[in-house]
Amino acid sequence: MKGDYQELVDEISALLGAPATLENRDFRLIAFGQQVSADEYDEAALDPVRTRSILTRGSTPAVRAWFEGFGIARATEPVRIPATPEAGVYRGRICLPVRHRGFVLGYVWLLDDEPGPAQDQLDAAMEVAGRIGAQLADEAQAGADLTREFHSVLTAERGWQRDMAVAALRTALGTRADGLHAVVCVAPWPSADPDDAPSVRTLPAADALCTVPWGPTGQCLALLVRLRSSEVLTPALTAAEKLRARAGDGPVAAGIGAPRTDLAELATSWQEAQAAARTALANPRLGPDAQWSAIGPYRLLTALPADSAHDPTLTALLSPAHRQLAHTAEVFLDCAGQAGRAAAALGIHRQTLYYRLSRVEQLTGLDLDEGEDRLLLHMGLKAARL
Repeated sequence: MKGDYQELVDEISALLGAPATLENRDFRLIAFGQQVSADEYDEAALDPVRTRSILTRGSTPAVRAWFEGFGIARATEPVRIPATPEAGVYRGRICLPVRHRGFVLGYVWLLDDEPGPAQDQLDAAMEVAGRIGAQLADEAQAGADLTREFHSVLTAERGWQRDMAVAALRTALGTRADGLHAVVCVAPWPSADPDDAPSVRTLPAADALCTVPWGPTGQCLALLVRLRSSEVLTPALTAAEKLRARAGDGPVAAGIGAPRTDLAELATSWQEAQAAARTALANPRLGPDAQWSAIGPYRLLTALPADSAHDPTLTALLSPAHRQLAHTAEVFLDCAGQAGRAAAALGIHRQTLYYRLSRVEQLTGLDLDEGEDRLLLHMGLKAARL
């Protein structure tokens, strides 16, 4: 869709003979036309307000309030705004309100030079702005539908309910339904209010975003992201980082499920994303953004019911009084039972390691010379993290 907006902005730039930018109603940059050439550049060509908009893809609340003071949110015709150097606006502006069915959805901005464009040019540019408004409206509607249908796919029971949800999502996605997608889970999310969730339009390559229950009382975010390659998860990782940054204080992690081309497999990808997020929260070494493909044994452990993941053999070892022994055993097993590596990782003498391991055997009744006993201990310690 960005490419379509770019073409429309370029069309307005050509009609009016001036560089144009397109912002949504929250003053977030969507597209901008070619700026002045190097030989035309002077200090006033790109004033601080315009430069910030292009470089940061947004404007400050103060800048937004200043421009809105000229009535652009209510205007139905172009609005001329004079240069105001003290406000960082070194050159005048022409604002074309982008509206659809009476609602303002964004603004096209142009630098205003004397004598400025003629009325017939402005009329032609407003016609293009109307096409932009219709496209923004269609995209917003599709985004709302996608959010609802995406949530249904993730939460519907297996069978005909999920089949119907997948069919509805496929219809809403249109041609994008045949592409590659990844599902991202950001958990925990601090608010259960859907209105507090970020807009999907602020996340590159994102198709849908919704809140989903996390644990007995919490919430998490689910995000559907388009990918070009199953080997390059950059869009998903970038979105995860942005969402975590907006989650506020407290531990927050993101999990990314394996990419899928079949929408019917999104529910499975969602389970993987949740498992990866749980793992990243439990083991910071694997986070804060964990991919399903990289969480190793936690792929099995997160699939176990919570009440069955704790073996009674390890109850004593996992008590707070023996936290050091449990950590020693986990590091030893992480090091494939190599005493030298484990002692170095723990920063202790090898004899101290042997003493602690003997205490672990006494507490659990396990024989660490036996492979199956080692497996039980290792998996039990990992499960305890979850």
